[in-house]
Amino acid sequence: MKRLAIIGASYLQAPLIQKAKDMGCETHVFAWAADDVGEKMADHFYPISIVEKDAILEKCREIGIDGICTIASDLAAVTVNYVAEKMGLPGNGMRCCEKSTNKHKMRQAFEAAGDPSPRSVLIGPETDLSVLGGMQYPLIVKPTDRSGSRGITEVQRPAGLQAAIVRAREQSFEKMALVEEFATGQEYSVECISYQGAHHLLQITLKFTTGAPMYIETGHMEPAPLTDAMREKVRTVVFHALDTLEIRNGASHSELKIDENGNIKLIEIGGRMGGDCIGSHLVPYTTGWDFVGMVVQIALGQAPDMTQKPHHRACGVRFVFGPRDLELREALRMAAGITMLEESPIDPMDHMVTDSSTRFGYYIFASEEPMRICTWMEK
Repeated sequence: MKRLAIIGASYLQAPLIQKAKDMGCETHVFAWAADDVGEKMADHFYPISIVEKDAILEKCREIGIDGICTIASDLAAVTVNYVAEKMGLPGNGMRCCEKSTNKHKMRQAFEAAGDPSPRSVLIGPETDLSVLGGMQYPLIVKPTDRSGSRGITEVQRPAGLQAAIVRAREQSFEKMALVEEFATGQEYSVECISYQGAHHLLQITLKFTTGAPMYIETGHMEPAPLTDAMREKVRTVVFHALDTLEIRNGASHSELKIDENGNIKLIEIGGRMGGDCIGSHLVPYTTGWDFVGMVVQIALGQAPDMTQKPHHRACGVRFVFGPRDLELREALRMAAGITMLEESPIDPMDHMVTDSSTRFGYYIFASEEPMRICTWMEK
């Protein structure tokens, strides 16, 4: 039986833990003890924080793991690549990890390689904001090393800049912010799987957000309604950027914008599966590919199984921000041509939603008519 280490025990890792068990692996899960779902699912759970790389490495050597992986977590991906590199297991290495988890280093890599991305400036506690001279408003301010829309603000004029920087730096692990020019256009994400440097585009997702100032995701739809020519252009741009970041093994989640003239700007790329139910749910529902299973296979040094199973023509996930989203859920249950696939428990609506982690729940639905999904996502 293969021994697989999984970094993280939250609900995000639950599909990975279950898939590994279904594939006959013995699961060894590492996370801070918090009574999360993964603690109960794991064959073996170790109450070690996901940032304690050396402690996890020591335990993994003691166990004699055959592979290590995570999904939907940049922070966990750092430990995955560290342990994999130290133990000679499949992964992407720390040089790749540094570029794919730190937004400033990612922008530097993109600029050096000619990948299209917005101009950006790194801001620390002592940085003179005069370095932003010449940048055109609106600007996007974000932490250098967080995901899930945490600490992101759109700034329309200079008066709001300092507060946005303070907010971003407070959310950043390294207390640094990135100020970048606003990329216009519709936002998409791209899910890929890579094995020994060969990339495969699995699906392109249309993203829906709250808009300015914080751009919290309200939902996602797959497949994105793009022409074949644009889909191929996206493939070319993303594959080149994956090579720039040296992502060679495992899942990747690329976020980009396409403007009205068909120009592409890369927002960021994570060397892990996308969260928000994109990789774990929407991709298999709309393609028939077992994305999570592929992550397990590659972590164990096996080529990913690209066999497709029956699937839906289109799916959407909507997140619950308040009572109106629950009303829409009830309407969807009765709607023609819609199949409700999954619904999460709904948390008490006792706070304001400030980022992806503070939403109250979600529901996933499918249709064989893609425009029906798009219509309901826009309500």
